[in-house]
Amino acid sequence: MYLKIIKPLIDRLGAFVLIVLFSPVILVTAVLVALKIGRPIVFSQQRPGLKGKIFTIYKFRTMTNDKDPQGNLLPDEKRLQGVGKTIRALSLDELPQLLNVLKGEMSFIGPRPLLVEYLPLYSPDQARRHALKPGITGLAQVNGRNAIRWEEKFRYDVEYVNTISFLLDLKILFLTIFKVVKKEGISQEGRVTMEKFNGSN
Repeated sequence: MYLKIIKPLIDRLGAFVLIVLFSPVILVTAVLVALKIGRPIVFSQQRPGLKGKIFTIYKFRTMTNDKDPQGNLLPDEKRLQGVGKTIRALSLDELPQLLNVLKGEMSFIGPRPLLVEYLPLYSPDQARRHALKPGITGLAQVNGRNAIRWEEKFRYDVEYVNTISFLLDLKILFLTIFKVVKKEGISQEGRVTMEKFNGSN
């Protein structure tokens, strides 16, 4: 009952309320992105959701489109500076995903939606992360976020699928708030973004 009725209801009602409450923050963030980083303000990308169904995820842009003299994009660490780094550190870039939750494509809590290109690289066990809707935050995010290895992330994702409950979601929610305030696990050591997943050995 929790998974089929209560959780979706909490997600959609919660998303609507938070969009209203955070509308000033969303507006200010959008203006800062437009002025300091550029357009488009919102970054959109195809991601696999429940049962691998593809949907469009929304995030505020945090990186510029700065290029080298040859026309190639600069490394991530060069394009993630100033306002963009602050937005990501405070997880404000995730706010547009409230729209994904409101539309029923995502949940507040669940395995993070990753790149479509990763789908054929998962082991059968890792692929079970798609048995639930993807989330804005999840068990892997409160246990290291981008600072842990892919295999560890997937173990947490599958553990969540196997043990989902209201109390677990509540615990993850409070831990997420704590992690955001402490700015823990934002990036992998030595990198500003997570390295790409190339399959497990």
